[in-house]
Amino acid sequence: MKFYATVANSSASQETHETVERIEKRVLDSNPVMEAFGNACTLRNSNSSRFGKYIQLQLNRAQQMTGASVQTYLLEKTRVAYQAPLERNFHIFYQITKGASSSERLEWHLPEGAAFHWLPNSDRTLEEDCFEVTKDAMLHLGIDHSTQNNIFKILSGLLHLGNIHFDDSEDESQVCQPQEDAKCFVMTTASLLWIPKEELMETLRVRTITAGKQQQVFRKPCSRAECETRRDCLAKVTYARLFDWLVSVINGSICAEPSTWTTFIGLLDVYGFECFPNNNLEQLCINYANEKLQQHFVAHYLRAQQEEYAAEGLEWSFISYQDNQSCLDLIEGSPVSICSLINEECRLNRPSNATQLQTRIESTLSSNASLNRNKFSKDPNFIIAHYAGPVQYQIEGMVEKNKDPVPPELTRLLQHSQDSLLQKLFPSQEKEPNDLLGQSRAPVVTVVSRFKSSLEQLMQVLHSTTPHYIRCIKPNSHGHAQRFRAKEVLSQLEACGIVETVHISAAGFPIRVSFQSFLERYDLLRKSYPSQPRPSSRLPSSSPTKEHSGQQPTPEKDAMLQSLIRDILLTLPPTVVTLRDHPEARLTPSPIHCGRTKVFMTDSVLELLEHRRVQTLNKCARCIQFSWRRHQRRKLEKQRWAATLLQAVTRSWLTRKHIQRLHAAATSIKRAWRKWRAKMDSLVSIELDGVEENCFAKVPCPTLSTTLPRPPRETIQLWPLGLLLSNAPVGVIGVRRNLSLQACLQIPCHSNIYKVEATQRDQAGITSIRALPQGSIRFHCKKSPLLYANISPEPQNYNNTGFNQILLDRHRLIPV
Repeated sequence: MKFYATVANSSASQETHETVERIEKRVLDSNPVMEAFGNACTLRNSNSSRFGKYIQLQLNRAQQMTGASVQTYLLEKTRVAYQAPLERNFHIFYQITKGASSSERLEWHLPEGAAFHWLPNSDRTLEEDCFEVTKDAMLHLGIDHSTQNNIFKILSGLLHLGNIHFDDSEDESQVCQPQEDAKCFVMTTASLLWIPKEELMETLRVRTITAGKQQQVFRKPCSRAECETRRDCLAKVTYARLFDWLVSVINGSICAEPSTWTTFIGLLDVYGFECFPNNNLEQLCINYANEKLQQHFVAHYLRAQQEEYAAEGLEWSFISYQDNQSCLDLIEGSPVSICSLINEECRLNRPSNATQLQTRIESTLSSNASLNRNKFSKDPNFIIAHYAGPVQYQIEGMVEKNKDPVPPELTRLLQHSQDSLLQKLFPSQEKEPNDLLGQSRAPVVTVVSRFKSSLEQLMQVLHSTTPHYIRCIKPNSHGHAQRFRAKEVLSQLEACGIVETVHISAAGFPIRVSFQSFLERYDLLRKSYPSQPRPSSRLPSSSPTKEHSGQQPTPEKDAMLQSLIRDILLTLPPTVVTLRDHPEARLTPSPIHCGRTKVFMTDSVLELLEHRRVQTLNKCARCIQFSWRRHQRRKLEKQRWAATLLQAVTRSWLTRKHIQRLHAAATSIKRAWRKWRAKMDSLVSIELDGVEENCFAKVPCPTLSTTLPRPPRETIQLWPLGLLLSNAPVGVIGVRRNLSLQACLQIPCHSNIYKVEATQRDQAGITSIRALPQGSIRFHCKKSPLLYANISPEPQNYNNTGFNQILLDRHRLIPV
């Protein structure tokens, strides 16, 4: 509906847009209200609709939405008073008990944790138990807060009514008394429904009988079972009237005038096929409706298939398929059927007997193959073979449900209520005495009759429109994502009629592909599998083609398409495509046909074509992979060669630059070393020259007593070694000269740090004074960030184990 409202009103005025949005809003708001009052939790579905719904979107001549209407079918009102094991009542009862506020609980007499007999499995919390959503939707539909309060008070009264239980009476002439714990529920129910307590108990326990021409009224006390039946009847009729009133309110807010719309789009949401452990009249009606819809669906599908075959020029008819007409004859057939027998039992003025009804059904309808009976069951039953499977129905209580009797005193009781909503639901209808006397006995309108009449009206609507079917499948019963259970899905497919539809489709040509699509997908077979010569090149049922573009094809295009399709089909084995001129053409039916615009084929031919196509694609993929791998290998080799060349050039350049830097550094070191050595040599030569001049000067040797005054110690420390030797005391030889020289050098006399080597015996003086190694000395130097700062031009073949400084090293001393 949202899609249609968006598309159909894209070019409409603003006023039309607002009207459509208002109608759409109200129709969508009706959904939570209808679900709250008409859906319940069953064994298979947590939100199962217990009524049929048909929504009609009303359109004007401009195909714009002007209104809508809602029609319901067969509300399962018996669920108010009876719930099967592990099932729940309608959602609205759980919503008011869980979502009511403290003030509302006080007003509706719904205390926390209260137990109600008609509210089983209340500990389960479902996503549908959202009371605020229902209240907001009702408010948008025009139901104000006071009316909502009246509705919820009535529902609370029905819950309290279900807790009223009776004890057996001691005598048939005495009424049954309510149980001790039920007396407070009687008062609460009377106050919530605004009816007198005494009148409520009188109506539930006493039956009024009118007999004779004088319309004499007799009052008879009811048994315990009858009291509980009347109690349940009161609850069911009240809830049914309330549900119908809600539907009328919804229609009043969204329905348009008949003169404002001409066409419509209908949406039918009906209950699916049902098969429970105990099936009664409700399941019989539901499955009966599904049988009618399945027959309409099959007829529509077959008609569409046959029309398509005829339009394509194929001579084909579905000879055998499952037809459920025998099942429909068993349920609704004329003159005798199950529905007619049940209605007849309701018209007879006698107590219903389930065993007798079972005997009548078996004796009257035994010729129908769809009828059977479970002989091992003690309860009266019959089995109907539906299209989705056999279902066993219990006969006990079926006639009473079909009668759906509402005693007039119950209606009068609700008419006397002071509640404004109940007065609307049960308006008082006063009739004149003359009308009562002259009124003849009206025929009994049963539940089956009403349902059958509404179903016939619905089928008339379906036959006058173009139907489209949507099948809903639940993958699992727990609502988990990405989890599919095969048994549950298959049972739903059978219940929806999909399995039978697949069988019907498989009986003909389930695969239909247009010429253009066929060529686009399978044209590669013509190039990869050349066709073999055949006796004839004519294909079965070949005819001129039409393109999807809608233009009239030219003869050249027709001939080209026929030639291409013929070449593709002739690549298949001869057993698949049988040509018309072949001798076995009439004996072997062809699984593939060419129509006017489509190619019709079976699953086997499609599998063969797809297998050939996959083989061709695999072959092409292998060729592409070979070429691509060869290209990648060649490209990789080129990249490797280029990388090797670049690496060689780079390494040679780096090595050349490295050698150049080493040569430059070595040159700089050698230049500095030579400069320093030359400087030292010059200093030594100058020093030695001065010493030799002083030594060889012909000056008389003074005595020890006449030695020249020595210069100060600070001056001696700065002298070169030669000056220091020349300044040594003259005339002192031997140990005294050594001690004197050590004193000049400031070397302690008794120190073990320095080694003093004497001259040979024929010479006097000290040869050398060396500093002895004093252990290893480690130098912690920070490495220079420069590349060649720490590289020495000379190899270091020795290890520094100490500082061996030559203080004096003279191989030959000049005698003084």
